[in-house]
Amino acid sequence: MKLKSKANMLLLSYVWWVLEPLLFVLMFYFVFKFLLNRGREDFFIFLIIGKIPFLWFSKSVTSAANSLIENRGLINQRPIPKFVFPLVNVHEAAYQQLVTFAVLISFVIFNGYHDFGLWWQLIPLIFLQYLLICGLSSLFTLFVTYAPDFRMIVSMFMMGMMFCSGIFWSIGDIADPQLQKIILLFNPLAVIIDGYRQVLMHGQLLNWMTFAPALLISLGLILTGFGGLKKFDSLLTRRVFM
Repeated sequence: MKLKSKANMLLLSYVWWVLEPLLFVLMFYFVFKFLLNRGREDFFIFLIIGKIPFLWFSKSVTSAANSLIENRGLINQRPIPKFVFPLVNVHEAAYQQLVTFAVLISFVIFNGYHDFGLWWQLIPLIFLQYLLICGLSSLFTLFVTYAPDFRMIVSMFMMGMMFCSGIFWSIGDIADPQLQKIILLFNPLAVIIDGYRQVLMHGQLLNWMTFAPALLISLGLILTGFGGLKKFDSLLTRRVFM
């Protein structure tokens, strides 16, 4: 209902679900390909496979982080557990992302990548990204509700993640193997985006052990975030109305 309500407020309605990510991709493609004269031959597909999952991540976490403050009216009326609110926003973004992923897959196929045999690996990759989004969303909801100033940190964090997660570059391009190892260990989003490219562009069988740190980080964030929302439920109610 909330998604329908938001869509109906816009002239192009649901078209924005597809148009918005494509405009972002085109804008970055224009800057890197034509203004900076950078990017590989298949840069458009390379970019769209990085940018669309990042937009899912960014919009979900940012939206969920503000979910308690934006729903203070509902919290005032009913005793709803706090963890429900970020989850609702995360799932709304996920439904929207299903359409966007369909567009992404269409572009990939249209550009001649037809090695479908190993595309089943997209399912665990998407699920891993969903876990990461849930974990960070719950943790940031806790922080933003307690201290609204943390919104600034969330914005800076998203910008940092955009530049450090291989949206415009590949992990394989990093010359320093030690730095490459650090990114694989401590940046789950970079590993996931690299996984999407390995599957969709190169038709490779993934080495799932490289995703173990990303899974552990995501589960740790979920336990911390949702555990905090449950433990500090009453405190967060007071902070929402301050």
